[in-house]
Amino acid sequence: MKSISFAFPALAILLGASSCVSKSSETTNESVKQVPVTGLTVMDTTIYKEYIADIQATKNVEIRSRLTGFLERIYVDEGAAVKTGQVLFKLNDTEYKADCARAEAALNIAIAEAKKVELEKERTKRLVEKNIVSETEEELIAVQHKAALSKVEEARAVLNQARTQLSQTLIRAPFNGRLDRILLKEGSLLTEGALLTNISDLNNLNVYFDISESEYLDMANDSSINTNTMQKEVKLMLANGQEYPYRGIAQIVESEFERNTGSISLRAKFPNSEAILKHGASGKIGVPISTGETMFIHQKSVLEIQDKTYAFLYNTDGRIKMHPFQAGPRVGHYYIVEDGLDVDSKIVYEGIQSLRDGMKVRAITKR
Repeated sequence: MKSISFAFPALAILLGASSCVSKSSETTNESVKQVPVTGLTVMDTTIYKEYIADIQATKNVEIRSRLTGFLERIYVDEGAAVKTGQVLFKLNDTEYKADCARAEAALNIAIAEAKKVELEKERTKRLVEKNIVSETEEELIAVQHKAALSKVEEARAVLNQARTQLSQTLIRAPFNGRLDRILLKEGSLLTEGALLTNISDLNNLNVYFDISESEYLDMANDSSINTNTMQKEVKLMLANGQEYPYRGIAQIVESEFERNTGSISLRAKFPNSEAILKHGASGKIGVPISTGETMFIHQKSVLEIQDKTYAFLYNTDGRIKMHPFQAGPRVGHYYIVEDGLDVDSKIVYEGIQSLRDGMKVRAITKR
């Protein structure tokens, strides 16, 4: 009976040991982290380098009053498309009409005075011929005639100025374009030079951006660029991240580098028939810097520490190694791989923040 009773504890110990081994094995298997593993992405694409863009209308001018007076009429609405010579605003012209009438009357008086002196000159000439008066009288009347003619010209100039001012009470569009916000209302008192609105020609826009001297030299050595005009096709990225549907042609517009920054400006012209672009808008110019097959690594696979970039390589022994590489410009969700990784590299795709160098993992192929 006792031997039987001793057999049960021994069996219990064996079963307990077997259970512990099984649990230990399961714990070991569970401790191996599963990670998605993938290769580098190789694409035949064009790489662009982006620059901050300054978007300007080819024509953008301020509409200002040249006179002092009350704003009597506004003939257009804010944002309206207008034509060259179209009347936009009208100032009260009562005083300017009166000035014009006075100037015209003064001119008529001056002409009459000149005519009077001219007749006197002719009469004096005949008297001199008959030796009734001296030649000095003739010379004196000639001088008076010249003075009278000068007064006529002066009066005519005053009249022309008055007419010009009268015409300036009607403020017209200098060219075809679109108006900005109108800053004043009807009845406002305008001073000379008061700003009313802006007008922009938005059919074509100029987009300016700056490049460094080294980038300029690289561009100059690019065989795809016309070296005489330094022209290059570029794209425009809008403020919302979308690409503008039309391409522009960029070219050098400055003859020297900025002394303080060492940069030089380029101008790219873009068509704007749909009026998507506006004067003063922001965006980025994309300049193509290379084409062909390029290796990319997804941003989820990249660990950035200070100014260096790393990726976790998956080795055949099931362990991972934190490996440095040289990352180029970012394109969408990818970085260009410039050096340090090859096309056959197997890298951890995501979840790299929880990994450590030399860690054993179980690879899951990322599709």
